[in-house]
Amino acid sequence: MDEEEQQEIQSQTIKTDVTHVSDMYSEWFMDYASYVILERAVPHLNDGLKPVQRRILHSMKDLDDGRYNKVANLIGHTMKYHPHGDASIGDALVQIGQKELLIDTQGNWGNVFTGDSSAAPRYIEARLTKFALDVAFNTKTTIWALSYDGRNKEPVTLPMKFPMLLAQGVEGIAVGLSTKVMPHNFNELLDASIDVLRGKETHLIPDFPTGGLIDASDYNRGHRGGKIRVRAKIEVVKKNLLKIVEIPFNTTTTSLIDSILSANEKQKIKIQRVDDNTAENVEIMVQFPTSSGYSSEQSIQALYKFTDCEVSISPNACVIHDEKPVFTNVDELLKLSTFETKGLLQRELEIRLSELEEKWHFASLEKIFIEKRIYRRIEEEETWEGVIATVERGLDPYRKLFKRAIVHEDLLRLLEIRIKRISKFNSFQAEEQIRGFEDEIEEVKNDLAHLTKFTIRYFKRIKKQYGSGRDRKTIVDSFSTISAAAVAMSNAVLYLNRQDGFAGYGLKKDIEIEKCSTLDDIVVFRRNGTMFVSKIQEKSFIGKNSLYVAVFRKEVKRTYSLIYRDGKNGTVYGKRFQVSGITRDREYELTKGSPGTRVLFFAWHEDDRVADKLLVHLDSELKLRKLILEFDFSSLAIKGRGSIGNIITKHKVSKIVRAPKVDSNQELPVKDSSILSPKSDKPNFNDKPSEQSMLDLD
Repeated sequence: MDEEEQQEIQSQTIKTDVTHVSDMYSEWFMDYASYVILERAVPHLNDGLKPVQRRILHSMKDLDDGRYNKVANLIGHTMKYHPHGDASIGDALVQIGQKELLIDTQGNWGNVFTGDSSAAPRYIEARLTKFALDVAFNTKTTIWALSYDGRNKEPVTLPMKFPMLLAQGVEGIAVGLSTKVMPHNFNELLDASIDVLRGKETHLIPDFPTGGLIDASDYNRGHRGGKIRVRAKIEVVKKNLLKIVEIPFNTTTTSLIDSILSANEKQKIKIQRVDDNTAENVEIMVQFPTSSGYSSEQSIQALYKFTDCEVSISPNACVIHDEKPVFTNVDELLKLSTFETKGLLQRELEIRLSELEEKWHFASLEKIFIEKRIYRRIEEEETWEGVIATVERGLDPYRKLFKRAIVHEDLLRLLEIRIKRISKFNSFQAEEQIRGFEDEIEEVKNDLAHLTKFTIRYFKRIKKQYGSGRDRKTIVDSFSTISAAAVAMSNAVLYLNRQDGFAGYGLKKDIEIEKCSTLDDIVVFRRNGTMFVSKIQEKSFIGKNSLYVAVFRKEVKRTYSLIYRDGKNGTVYGKRFQVSGITRDREYELTKGSPGTRVLFFAWHEDDRVADKLLVHLDSELKLRKLILEFDFSSLAIKGRGSIGNIITKHKVSKIVRAPKVDSNQELPVKDSSILSPKSDKPNFNDKPSEQSMLDLD
């Protein structure tokens, strides 16, 4: 074989061994994603537990002897089943313990209110609660699988006879999906389960261990796309002092205080002092400055708007069902859990019935075996086969009395009865025992025949036995949307630098316009008949030809009066209008938009019934008989900002003055009665807040 042939064969071999990265990524990524979804992040529908939680509870059941165990010992024992080490086990165990439902804790397990972590595992102890032992374990109905190393058996799911997923809630992030199920009230879940069995509709609303208030109008039953709003419970101590006594879910007193301080730094609210007195119960004291001018209700609304005193949560009910993730809602989860409980109770009853029938069968066999002295017949037999055959022949006349066939194992059990037991056998007691078995069998059969009623009685027993002290903590309410501008603190002042064309709350040495907050907008009217609304800033350029600058409050309806000249020598129009539906930083035309257009008069009123009466002076060079026109804005209808307006005159105007107030019998004076200089091009920003006006005829 020459060198060229060897190279050809080698190149073909290399080609066959090549694995493309895209193929590796596709295969390995799907394997990893499936593992994270099924084995780590998402709970199972049957018991509502993630794998690590299930392994912790199974391990605690292994070690359960009624006494507390060191958490470090529980973590070590759980590592026989869980492949991810002690840190993940310890964190999951503490989270379960803090929910105070399945684990009875002893020691410092942290604080869900403050976010303080628990003590080290070697210092704290735990054991299963009586409730957990009652509803979560039954080896006879558990399906088992080998652990990750094949050395131990672990449950595929625990036989949970309670909607644990909805009671505890769960959060998890997997590859490509996440789950977030809110916790619900213990007693409400049991009542709702009974409603499901009775065929009634259920409407579950979350209940949080931290209390607070909840608006679940958009909950969407916990399905994807829903949203809930949760608020802290705030009490008024006095006018400028508030006390937060309950906090929203998924927050802590530390994070809440941080959000309050952050809002204060951003000048959204003004806080004088915050004190955290939280111990067993939440108590955060928030003191506002006496000079804030805020009422108690406004202070509360400001906290809700600008801090974590109100949070929004988007639920996403995703669970593992039939070895794959499914998205559903909480009412459907409750229904599936209820019927799963019903199925487990049915299997327990069927197992119990089988055990009772087996006990009845052997007790009856034993009674006949001893009373009929069948055991005496085996004395003459010399072989084991002969002994078995003799006992079987002795029982032949009584086979019809039994509910199942007599098998070889029954004969072996009879032959294992000791002579001492035979000698002390009491026929009356044996008959009483058999009748007791028969009564229990009838009771179990009756429960199976009325399984729904039996399940309802089970849920009622659970509620009566374990529901004490588990009243709803979160108050269901309906929240209105809070306007940021309405509750923002007016702790700044809007200034104007007309010469350079700047406005903002940082121009301390310029013209003071009015008080504002850093969340407000400003409105600017220009001499060329345009306007725009912009977010207030520390300093922003608005142009040198500003006519009127003020804080724009959308909720305050102002009526504006405007007279403008269309173009350099065009018609003079008058209009009254209101401004609404504004897009920030967009320039709007208030006139026809012709080049050279000029505003001749501008005023505003907060009362749309108030309107100016003006005297329009025409240019004397026109040599008209009537050079003064009376114009009353009240004759104009209030329209939108885009309206052209009504024609006042087509002639050149020399000046516009306010008509003086006179008696109805007195003639109007001819002399100038303007409140402003006829040649002034500066708006009077010192006028009273209810009215601003301008006259400019340059």
